[in-house]
Order: sequence, then structure tokens, then C-alpha cells
Amino acid sequence: MNKLFFRLLVVLMSLSLIGIILVQVYWFNTSFKNNDEQFRFHIKQVMSNVSEQLHKQEMQSFISKYEQFKDSTGKLPKKSDFLDIVFYQRDKRTNETIIYSNSIIAEDYNSPSFFDRLADSTKFKNFSAKRKTEIYNGSGLDNSGLGQTIRPDITIEKSGSTPELQVAQFEMFFKDIASAQPLQQRISRERLSKLLSGELVQFGVKTPFEFAVYSNGLATKVKSDKFRYDKYATYSIPIFANDEGGNNYQLLVSFPQKKKFLFSELVGITVLSIVFTLIIIIAYSSALNQLIKQRQISEIKTDFINNMTHEFKTPIATINLALDAIKNPKIIDDKEKVKRYLQMIRDENKRMHAQVENVLRISKLEKKELDINKESNDLHEILEEAIEHVNLIIEDRQGTITTHFNAKRSTVLLNDVHFTNVIVNILDNAIKYTPGIPEIDITTENVKDFAIIRVKDNGIGMGKAAQKRIFEKFYREHTGDIHNVKGHGLGLAYVKRIVDDHNGQIFVESEKGKGSTFIIKIPLIN
Repeated sequence: MNKLFFRLLVVLMSLSLIGIILVQVYWFNTSFKNNDEQFRFHIKQVMSNVSEQLHKQEMQSFISKYEQFKDSTGKLPKKSDFLDIVFYQRDKRTNETIIYSNSIIAEDYNSPSFFDRLADSTKFKNFSAKRKTEIYNGSGLDNSGLGQTIRPDITIEKSGSTPELQVAQFEMFFKDIASAQPLQQRISRERLSKLLSGELVQFGVKTPFEFAVYSNGLATKVKSDKFRYDKYATYSIPIFANDEGGNNYQLLVSFPQKKKFLFSELVGITVLSIVFTLIIIIAYSSALNQLIKQRQISEIKTDFINNMTHEFKTPIATINLALDAIKNPKIIDDKEKVKRYLQMIRDENKRMHAQVENVLRISKLEKKELDINKESNDLHEILEEAIEHVNLIIEDRQGTITTHFNAKRSTVLLNDVHFTNVIVNILDNAIKYTPGIPEIDITTENVKDFAIIRVKDNGIGMGKAAQKRIFEKFYREHTGDIHNVKGHGLGLAYVKRIVDDHNGQIFVESEKGKGSTFIIKIPLIN
């Protein structure tokens, strides 16, 4: 994959993910603000309704007292004309005349003893009206000059009370009387709490609240026990207006858990949003991880092909040279030289065969087709056999292998062939990755019910990144096009699979320039 394209793809995916998260945050913030506005609107409606109910209930109480007083006087009220209204209309085309009259009569109830706080002359009035409509035709009205009594052709009479005047008049003295009373007589804490609770339930506001009535900016005794003013969660409205439209009292309602309530309304959709966002993040991370792995695999495979090509190229060239030499008439008759060249061909062929065998063994392990039968074996015997396999190479490099078999218990359940290959691979790597004279120490010890094998070398070592990936298939620490160390990254992958299959564990401890130590932990047979 082109590096520039890969980076561009990663940037675009990252920007898309960040964009989705920002949209989710913006949506949540907007929804929260909308809920806050809706909450504010509902609370204003609730408080307005409560204020109106307080006014109506107080007024109704005064009306009841007034009706009781009026019925208890036992005296006829004094009647007086309050207002006369006359309306006259004549139609010139038909000579029809309409005369409308409305007489409003006031019934006065003196109350020297009721509502003492007002003057002795205070009067309660009932207002009633008599309405009459007379219709005259043209000829009848024209004869009115002859001294005759003119009777209307149509007469309509109506009578009844005028509640509007009564309400307006009652409103004035009711407010005057009420404003003179102490607040505790006008409203109780319990009744105010009940009114607020009922209205809040109707508007779906199911969250704890506290309330208080303030007079000229100071708190009164009509308040809940835990009321605290909070400018972000407290709402106010005037109550008990006087007859001039002013008021001295403010009703304040506070909601201590307002934010929690607003958030609770968004919990469901917010949880879904978070879940879907997490799914997107996980999918993005997985996709990005796969892209990085694919890129790494592509680089590893390229490196593997380069190394395999190099490793097969040398044996093939050697075999061709040996064959050409044997064909030479001067050589073909020399049995010693022919034998030497044939041995070279055999050795190089073995080398290529070993490379192919490693690839096939890993493939079979992955498909679980490799048959691994385990038997009771002495671990120290397996180690000695593995050392024997690499003795010639060590001698050729003038190196040494030192053993410290300190394990008192060494009987383990394993497959001798594959486990021998494991140790041979580790020793082979120790030799290959040591530029100078190889010095290898093999130590065994017992830790509880396990046998521990340590293979320490004085090679080039490896970095932390390489230690994490050293047992991956095809992995080799990248050295570009330098092939001074032969291999294709299959040996340690094979080692890891075999050790895992024996219920063991393998680790590596290493530092650049200070060699490496491979540690194998295998369970003992009790």
C-alpha cells in the first residue's frame, strides 16, 4: 500500500470519527438547552396558574363572607338609581322608530361592623338592570301631536343582575381589605405546597422543589425548610396584586435537582448515542489496526521474499558451480574432487530442504495437521542432543556452549523431535546473531512444578519493539536490504507454537549490544 495513500486514509478516517463525536456533543448540548427552555416555560405556566388560584381562592373566601353577611342582616336594602341609558334610532325609509332604555339600580348594604379596617360608610352593592326595547311604526308616532297616548307596536322587557359591575366593585374593596391582612392569614405553607405539587404534576415536572414567599426582597415565614436561592434554578412571579396593579410579594420556586432532571429526559437517547459512537470507535480502531497490520505484513512479506530469494540463490549458484566443475574432464576423473563436489551439492540441497521444511511445519501447525505425540523424557538429554546438532557450527566459529544443569527434577512430557528442534532453533539464532565468537550458556532450574531453561548468548541483542514481535511469523528486525544474517523469520514462530502446544511458556530478555536470554518454562511430571 502506498505510504502517502495510507496516511491520507488514516487522516480522513480520524477526521470523520472526530466529526461524528463533535456532532454528538453538539446535539446533546442543543437538546439540553431546548429541555431547559421547555422546563422554564412549564415552570412559568405553573407559577402563573398558582398565582391565579391563590387570587381566586382568596376572593372566593371573601365572597362567601359577603354572602353570609348579606343574608344575615335581615333588612331590605336601600335602592337607588345608579345609571339610566336611553338609545333612540329612526329608519327614514320605513319610518320605524326604536327606543331602548336601560336603568341600572344599586342595592346598598351598609356594613358598619363587617370588615372593620374600612371606613364606617363602606357599602356593599348589588347591581340590577331593567332593559326595555319599544318599536313604533311610522304612522303611530306621527299622530303623537293629537294628544293621544301612543302605544308601541312591539315591547320587549328584560331584567337581571349585572355581575360585571358587582365584580369590579367587589374587586376594589376586596383588594383593599386583603392587602391589610398579614401574609400568614392569606396563605399557609401547606396549601401553597399542595398547589405547586398539583400543578407541577400536571405539567410532568417530577423533580423535588423548594419554595418561599418574599416581601419587598426579604424572605417571609411562608417557605419550605430547605429553600436556598440559586439564580440558575430559581424562578419567581408576583402574587397578591393590589387594586393599583402593584404587589409586595414574590413567589420563588427552586429546583435543586434541575440539571439531573433535565439530563434524565435525555438518558435514553444519550445512552444509545454513546453506544453507537463506541461501536463506531471500536470499528474504526479495528479497521485502523487491520490496515496497520496489513501494511506491516506487506513489508514483512517483502522482506521474507527478499531473504528467501537470497538464501535460495546462494545454494543454487553453489550447486550449479559444482555441477559445472564435475563436468570438467580434468575433474571428473579425480574421485576425491568429485566426491567433494557431490558433498557440496548434498549439503546445499539439505539447506534448501530445511528452509522449505520450516515453511511447511508452520503451515501444518496453523492447520493443526502436525502430529505431536508426547512421551516422558529427560529434559537434560533433550538439551544435550540439541547441543550435539550445532556442535560442528560452534567449533567452526571457535565458540563455546557451557551448560549448568541445576534442575534436580527434569522429567517432562514432550515430543523429543519437536522439542529438540525448538532448542536447535534457539541455539542456531544465538550463533547467527553473534558477530564475534559465540559464547552460549544453558542453565536449568526448578521453580515449583516447572522446569526453567535459560539460553543466554553474547550476540547483538534486540530492542523492546522487536522483543514484543519476535515470535510472530515472518517477523525479523528490519535491516533493509542487508542480508548478512540468513533467515526468514519462521524459526521462532515455530518455537512459540511448539512450546505452547506443550503447555509451556517462552520469554525473551534482551538489550541492544548485550546479547539475549531465551527462557522456556515447561511443566514437570509429578
